[in-house]
Amino acid sequence: MSSLADNLVRVEEAIAAACKAAGRARGEVELMAISKTHPTEALVEAEKLGLRLFGESRVQEFAAKSARLAVSSAVGTAATVRSQIHVHMIGNLQSNKAAKAVEVFDGIDSLDSVKLAERLDAAVAGNVVWAGKRLPVLVEIKLSVEESKAGLAPDSAELAELLERLPDLMHLEAQGLMTIAPLDVSEEETRGCFRQLRELRDALAQKHSRLHLPVLSMGMSGDFGLAIAEGATRIRIGTALFGAREYLA
Repeated sequence: MSSLADNLVRVEEAIAAACKAAGRARGEVELMAISKTHPTEALVEAEKLGLRLFGESRVQEFAAKSARLAVSSAVGTAATVRSQIHVHMIGNLQSNKAAKAVEVFDGIDSLDSVKLAERLDAAVAGNVVWAGKRLPVLVEIKLSVEESKAGLAPDSAELAELLERLPDLMHLEAQGLMTIAPLDVSEEETRGCFRQLRELRDALAQKHSRLHLPVLSMGMSGDFGLAIAEGATRIRIGTALFGAREYLA
């Protein structure tokens, strides 16, 4: 079985190659390590290898990991790891869990409703840890017909309302858009999905001058090269780094 260190070398080589092919600098693309379902020890090892941005999909799961990171006896030298990394929520977040999410995460990359935005804004306002800071958020866009995919449709009234509302939520910092490409489709269709997100971001940036949306989070282990070609600024890599998901209890 390949080690995380070996996997990281291969992933970095592939990212560099994709950037070169697209005429982009490697520094334009941020690597988010998707540690969901993997044990705390895997996250600790990844931090030791220099990874600093992580994605988790469940509030309860990462709350447990975060608690372990604060106990040195549980995972060796992990006590200092939490202060060295940023962990973002990438999964569907129910509005009734907004306060807990604000407690444990450094950003929310799956914002998909006005209600959730308002709940997050209120939670940040009431949390002393966030005093003087704003919570980074990405708006999740649904560009797939798959019912399992979350997010807001590009032409939906909810998206329009959310984008109008965000500048007035002073405790949130809208940074960009996120999407997940459909599964089992051609490379052309996958690339078209990523192109559509970039074009949508550009159009929204012109329409909503009060918003700054530099981040395009798109592309995963199987398609990040196509995402980089279409302008991704953040790619989310899990399996190619950590191997098959372990589905923790």
